[in-house]
Amino acid sequence: MAQVSMPKYLTGDPAAINDFIDKFDVFLFDCDGVLWSGDHLYEGVVETLEMLRSKGKKTIFVTNNSTKSRPEYLKKLTGLGIPGHVDEIFGSAYSSAIYISRILKQPAPKNKVFVIGEAGIENELREEGIPFIGGTDPNLRREMTPEDWQGIADGSMLDPDIGCVLAGLDFHINYLKLSIAYQYLRRGAVFLATNVDSTFPINHNFFPGAGSIIIPLINMTGQQPLSFGKPSQAMMDAIEGKFQLDRERTCMVGDRLNTDIKFGVEGKLGGTLAVLTGVSKKEDWEKEDPEAVPSFYVDALSDLRAGAHA
Repeated sequence: MAQVSMPKYLTGDPAAINDFIDKFDVFLFDCDGVLWSGDHLYEGVVETLEMLRSKGKKTIFVTNNSTKSRPEYLKKLTGLGIPGHVDEIFGSAYSSAIYISRILKQPAPKNKVFVIGEAGIENELREEGIPFIGGTDPNLRREMTPEDWQGIADGSMLDPDIGCVLAGLDFHINYLKLSIAYQYLRRGAVFLATNVDSTFPINHNFFPGAGSIIIPLINMTGQQPLSFGKPSQAMMDAIEGKFQLDRERTCMVGDRLNTDIKFGVEGKLGGTLAVLTGVSKKEDWEKEDPEAVPSFYVDALSDLRAGAHA
C-alpha cells in the first residue's frame, strides 16, 4: 500500500496559513463541528469567514444535516451572525430533492416519496414540486395498533403511488415508520438516503445520526441506499455543476474523516482541511489504514486568522 503523507499542521504558523489560503479560490465548509455545535457558534468563526471573503475567496456551506432546508439554514447562519445567501448553501436534503426531480424523474402517479425525516426534507421536496407523505406527519408519531399490523400486512394502509423511500435524520423514528418504509421497499420503491452519518454532533456531544436511523432498513432489505450527503460524489458533481468551480482550486473544510475529508479526497479537490473541534481527532488519521487523510489541519477554524496578521 502506498505511503500516505501526513497532513501539515497550520495552527500557529502564519506563513504556512497564508500559503494555504493562497492555494484556493473556493472553500467548502461543513457546518456542524466546524462552524458550530448545536446553537453554539465557535469563537472567531465570523471573523475567519470575513477574512477569507475579503481576500476574494468564495465560501459555500455544505452540510449533511437534512433536518433543515436551505432557507432554514440561512436563517441559522444569519441568526448566529454569519452573513450569507441561500445560494451559498448546499445540503443533503436539497441534493436529494434535486436528484429525485431532475434525474430519477419517476413518471406520475408513481412519483410520490415516503419520507423518514424532518421538515427540512419536506421543504426541499415541496420546492421541487415532489409529492410526499410521511415525514413530520403527526399520525405516524405513535405506537402500533392491531389495525396497523393488519393494514400494513395486507397493503390497505399503503399508498400505491409511492415510488421511492427517502430516509434521513428523524427525531421521531419508531416501529410504525420503519414498518411502512420496509413494505414500500419490498414492493420495489427506490431506496434513497439524504446521508449516512453514523452520529450527529450537537451540544458538545454526539447523538445518533441519519446513518444509524437507516440501519434497520438496510438490515431488513439487504439493500444499501443511494446516498446524497458527503462523501457521495453525486453531491460533489452537483456542487461543481451549480458553482462552476475549479476542483484544483477548491478546499473542503470539515471535522469528519469518513464524510468531509473523504468527500474532498475522492472528489480530487486541491486540498482538504481538518478541524479538531468536531468528530475526528489526529489519532484517527495516524492509525493504520485510516478512512481518509486530510492535507492540512488546524485545532480550530479561527486559527486561520493568524494568516491575516502575518
